[in-house]
Amino acid sequence: MEKEVLNKHIGKGIFWALLASCMWGISGTVLEVISQGESIPASWFLSARTLGAGLVLIVISFIKYRMQIFDVFKSVKTVLWLLAYAIFGLMANLLTFYISVQEGNASASTILQYLSPLFIVLGSLVFQRVRPMRSDVIAFVIAMAGVFLAITHGNIHELAISNKALIWGILSGITAAFYVVLPKPVTKNHPPMIVLGWALIIGSILFNIHQPVWVDTPALTPQLMLSMATVILVGTILPFWALLHSLKFAPSAVVSILDAVQPVVTFVLSLLFLGHPFNVVELIGAVLVIIAIIIIQRSRTNLE
Repeated sequence: MEKEVLNKHIGKGIFWALLASCMWGISGTVLEVISQGESIPASWFLSARTLGAGLVLIVISFIKYRMQIFDVFKSVKTVLWLLAYAIFGLMANLLTFYISVQEGNASASTILQYLSPLFIVLGSLVFQRVRPMRSDVIAFVIAMAGVFLAITHGNIHELAISNKALIWGILSGITAAFYVVLPKPVTKNHPPMIVLGWALIIGSILFNIHQPVWVDTPALTPQLMLSMATVILVGTILPFWALLHSLKFAPSAVVSILDAVQPVVTFVLSLLFLGHPFNVVELIGAVLVIIAIIIIQRSRTNLE
């Protein structure tokens, strides 16, 4: 009976984690519409996105946690980690991913960003002198093969995306690794929703110093407003809430594996709605990357 209840709880966690991953996949596709179809400059878009999502999350956090939302500022060390997360993790990742999509396409950019666990493993090897596991080496080789197929479509003489898109996509994978690692010292003692909310507010302030949302505002067409609302709600607030909710029922290792659904959703939606030509080689590449990340996640799970 206890096992049945446990499986039911894990099933709930899987559902909410899958929902979060699907929403992030949808957001990636909408991001391509904004960056290419609407030709919205990265600076204005990022100012608007972080401001909108940050304010909503802080309001929700205040309703739930009241004055506890200000506890993160009681320690200088915590503030420094929060700033590092906001600047080098959140802001850097949002910027690099957006430019990668703008220069290339959402499908390829999502695949490149999804290499972040590999960059975490490489970082441990370089900076902490941690000897890589055999599974890490195997996963790295598989992932590199997958990325090669995804960005070349099997033709070694020509990239399926521009050099700029490739470089910014790799940078988005590196900054996604920072996004995962940097907030850990803060989230140990503070609710993740509060940490993300303040990081978005910090990012918003810095982005708006460079490009205020009220300066050079693009034509606010119904399509742009709907797309922006989708990215803020479906790409930021709702999936983060769903992910947090999933952790109440399922272990973090299970939840992290389910993130593999995101590039698949983006790939399928890009084919259906953005008119990207179907390419079997690119599909195989995407699947190889997902397999590589699952190998890494499961090997870590078996250690725990």
